[in-house]
Amino acid sequence: MKFETRTPRERWIAAGLDALAAGGPDAVRVEALAKSLGVTKGGFYGFFADREALLTAMLDSWEQQSTDAALERVEREGGDAKKKITRAGLLTFSEQLLPIDLAVRDWARRDEAVAERLRRVDNRRMDLLRQMIGTFCADPDEVEARSVLAFCLLIGEHFLAADHGGRTRAQVLRRAGDLILDRDTGTAPH
Repeated sequence: MKFETRTPRERWIAAGLDALAAGGPDAVRVEALAKSLGVTKGGFYGFFADREALLTAMLDSWEQQSTDAALERVEREGGDAKKKITRAGLLTFSEQLLPIDLAVRDWARRDEAVAERLRRVDNRRMDLLRQMIGTFCADPDEVEARSVLAFCLLIGEHFLAADHGGRTRAQVLRRAGDLILDRDTGTAPH
């Protein structure tokens, strides 16, 4: 019987992403991660040359989960454009990925390499929106505007602290999504 004596690489990455979400890139420290994993930091160097290599692996993992994995699932599960957009949003900004996404956005403000990575991820997300919205909207300017509005709704609602006049946040978000993704803007959803 073979026993695993080293903490798997994926656990280091997951712990790093948790630390990033909780405290930004400065919170990603090898010694603190080892302590949170209940191991010594020696095993870390079997997988990563240094902290920078871990940060790159963390960004790779976030990008893969936020784009490739989410888009593959959206395609596999199918549905109309609105269902695909909704599913992509739920997967991309899930309870697990949202805190990481927000931390990456903050980090990107101070690090051009991270900003470039975020731009690539956001461009893939916007491409899906353009493609799906383009299935029911022929005007390229309107496709772009609706895509931006949909993306901003998904990101921005996490920063909004406003009340909604007796409506729940979920009700307002659902209606906003309907307005953006409905073929006939401003009408009741079909």
